[in-house]
Amino acid sequence: MMLRNPIFGRIFESRSHTVGIFFDCFDCISSTFLLLFLNNAFVSLEYTRIKYNVANRVCSITLSRPEKHNAFDDTMVSELSAAFQVAQRDNEVKAIILKAEGDSFSSGADLAYLQKISKYDFDQNQKDSSNLMKLFLQIYTQRKPVIALVQGNALAGGCGLATVCDLVIAAKETARFGYTEVRIGFIPAIVMVFLIRRVGEAKARELALRGNIITADEAQRIGLVNLVVPAVQIDEAGEKLAIELITHCSGSSMGLVKELITRISGMSMNDALDYAANLNALTRMTDDCKKGIDSFLKKEPVKWQ
Repeated sequence: MMLRNPIFGRIFESRSHTVGIFFDCFDCISSTFLLLFLNNAFVSLEYTRIKYNVANRVCSITLSRPEKHNAFDDTMVSELSAAFQVAQRDNEVKAIILKAEGDSFSSGADLAYLQKISKYDFDQNQKDSSNLMKLFLQIYTQRKPVIALVQGNALAGGCGLATVCDLVIAAKETARFGYTEVRIGFIPAIVMVFLIRRVGEAKARELALRGNIITADEAQRIGLVNLVVPAVQIDEAGEKLAIELITHCSGSSMGLVKELITRISGMSMNDALDYAANLNALTRMTDDCKKGIDSFLKKEPVKWQ
């Protein structure tokens, strides 16, 4: 039997609600063998829509339907969710790259899938929509940094997939971004929650209402993309950024930064400051913080594992 217990955690009474702070660490009551067995059980899943690979502490999750422009359906959503779970649980993985095969990053929903859901009743549509919501939230709240490499079209749900990643690198010549849902009578409902956080309400309104497609340079200008590089250099740029994060930054700290950003967005100013102060205090007690301070005082480079 395996129990997930935080190494330490405290509940702080905020002015308007209770805020829980937990580190995503747990003690394995069982043997190391069982932990390895669990991880291997997930890794051994047979993916049909994606590819999963780990090298040099970087996990690569690749959309693999180039003949369909990596359009997604319920199967791809399920496989992506499983893959991100594997990456989160694997202690050897320190950063995640999400990329795609072929000419497109993702054109959004598969045509056959759209025909299928058009016949769903409300309960079926709600369940299906909930699965996509959970995937987006899973990527957004992933404790490890997620880097999207976008070449070609990232449209509708495909654009949403890039939006929920921490960092987005786009191919200058080919990358195109757009929330085109309104042009087929649909809306970018789920991703709007994340898009507003990323680019602000004004730009989110424009993108969602016009349904227009923008270039990589324009996407960078509005904050949707972090870095634009020549298409031939996109894989190299992704690997370089991932290695930079792994080498120069504490994995624990990056996870806590992501948690901080996620949680304070819905808080009042006073509650956000309370939460931030408490998290600051707890972070000082982590092994990574102690290690970093010790190395700083000794004027030695920190070697993050």
